Amino acid sequence: MGRFFFIAKRFIAGESIENAVIVVKALNQLDLDVTLNLLGEGIKQPEQAESAVQNYIAVLDKICDEDLRANISLKLTHLGLNIDEEKCLEHLCQILEAAKERNLFVRLDMEGSLYTQQTLDIFYSLVDSYSNAGVVIQAMLLRSPHDIFVLNKIGASVRLCKGSYREPSELAVQKMPNIRSAYLSMAEQLLKDGNYPAFATHDDYLIDKIISYAEELGISSNQFEFQMLLGLRPNFQQEISRRGYRMRIYVPCGPEWMNYFYRRIRGNRENLWFVLRNLIRS
Repeated sequence: MGRFFFIAKRFIAGESIENAVIVVKALNQLDLDVTLNLLGEGIKQPEQAESAVQNYIAVLDKICDEDLRANISLKLTHLGLNIDEEKCLEHLCQILEAAKERNLFVRLDMEGSLYTQQTLDIFYSLVDSYSNAGVVIQAMLLRSPHDIFVLNKIGASVRLCKGSYREPSELAVQKMPNIRSAYLSMAEQLLKDGNYPAFATHDDYLIDKIISYAEELGISSNQFEFQMLLGLRPNFQQEISRRGYRMRIYVPCGPEWMNYFYRRIRGNRENLWFVLRNLIRS
């Protein structure tokens, strides 16, 4: 598995769906919801995309069969966006239709800025047909306030994150204090005008501000949720849930864990120090 897996395994629910089910059940017992993600992106062969579709439908079946409190997220390059956009759209519709039949939700993950417009265009083309679909916006991108405005207008479900990809200064805010400021501004817009927004952050300052702003607006705790990564501050995740706020844990699984781990941890100094601190922090 590689020399880094002894660290990575804390943040990844193994390489199989069966491993992930065990993790999801344990989280559900702690009153935590889950988003399951099959790791994989940037695939280069059509058969890999077709396999991903079947694997995701198998995950949807598992969620139903095991009565899990879970939904799924996926990356469009895992479904062949780099190979054939039309075929990728077909694959996505297969998954969305299967999820719709099972009354389950699908989140379209956002990848690097190269794919932002493509991902949004595909989402916009399907949002009227699939109300069980949502999308992710990265606060660090300079374009994101406008994207939030448009998504709020159409009543889309948005997951807001800081962003984990390295982006140039002409496309993205670079300094963390400025990223936090941008995140908070967009979080406020989502609370005021959004449709059950999801706030993906481990940042205490942002969490406190979001809770305070929701209270000021008279927005109840069941009208939005927080999201955190598997393995980071598990006791704090439970604390937020006990305080009456919905908490969803992002649970990645699959053999393609290395790219995920490198991007989240090794590709960003802020993420690296954050993970190292949280290895000894609850």
